[in-house]
Amino acid sequence: MNNCNTIIVDADACPKVIKDILYRAVARLQINMILVANQPLAIPKSKYIKSIVVGAGFDVADRYIIDITTPGDLIITADIPLAAAVVKKEGIALNPRGELYTKNNINEKLSIRNLMDEIRGTGQLTGGPSPLTNKDNQKFANALDSFLAKK
Repeated sequence: MNNCNTIIVDADACPKVIKDILYRAVARLQINMILVANQPLAIPKSKYIKSIVVGAGFDVADRYIIDITTPGDLIITADIPLAAAVVKKEGIALNPRGELYTKNNINEKLSIRNLMDEIRGTGQLTGGPSPLTNKDNQKFANALDSFLAKK
């Protein structure tokens, strides 16, 4: 049985379609969600949804998310170092492509991310991840539903 009390979203980089999926899940399940961003966000009126604006600066939002994460919280982020810190605090991280980061896989994901970062630094690889597809959106929705069903 999963004890997710709160969904926390790394909202600056989170695609709108993913936020919309989260808003529907929160309304359906009446679970608390906090969106953390460096700028004000337009969010649906709901007693379950709160937006926190943090100061500008490198990793300010990440540090805030880490500080408020408690065991069992679900963090939505594509930031693998943030996901690693969340997992260390016994939270669970889910990226917008529907992949869960857990104790079992976070070290491997972090190693791959660091290697890719090094390769990009040499100029051998440019660009970031491909845009989200409908298939990615569905995979995210399914992973979210599966995780929350264990609640």
